[in-house]
Amino acid sequence: MHFNENRLSALESRYKARLINSLSGFKSANLVGTISANAQAKGITNLAIVSSVFHLGANPPLVGMIIRPHFVTRDTLENIEATGVYTLNQVSSSFWKQAHQTSARYDADTSEFDVTGLSEHFRENIAAPFVKESALSYALKVVEIATLAVNDTVMVIGEVTDIFVEDDAVMEDGYIDIEKLNTVAISGLDAYHVTQRLGRLAYAKPDVPTQCLGEDE
Repeated sequence: MHFNENRLSALESRYKARLINSLSGFKSANLVGTISANAQAKGITNLAIVSSVFHLGANPPLVGMIIRPHFVTRDTLENIEATGVYTLNQVSSSFWKQAHQTSARYDADTSEFDVTGLSEHFRENIAAPFVKESALSYALKVVEIATLAVNDTVMVIGEVTDIFVEDDAVMEDGYIDIEKLNTVAISGLDAYHVTQRLGRLAYAKPDVPTQCLGEDE
């Protein structure tokens, strides 16, 4: 099957959205936790699923996230802009359906924690809420927010300030074994997957055969 530019431009909008969103393959499933500073809904927690989180750098520890254009109310983005802090909580197989439900458009005075049954959890000195059910969560402070000229999507860059993860998932070399945490992945807009690791490979060097690491040998 071949989709050229003419055929792509003629596609029905929802079909095209599903097609293009599927191209990038598996993506991480994360719930963004924020809290409102708006006078009308102050203190209301917000939870939204995103599949656009990406690593940006380790020193300083930076993580990026893309949010759809701000043509309509975006509680998550507005909360991040107002408070400067947010959390990312990886989704696991025990609550993937509740996580997906956060993509519904609720009023600003409704907390997605309440309607999905997920548990909000506050930690000392961190203003944004965590998802208690998540086995890997981290807090971030805003470094930069930029609207991309190409399509008006918004890129949020945050610096990781705190990480909370189960002890036995962190390997001696710092690698986090996300499969131990039953983390799920997203493909397209609405498909959720569990994964199976093929193995970890040693740092690649010219003229050195590819080698597996440790337990994956």
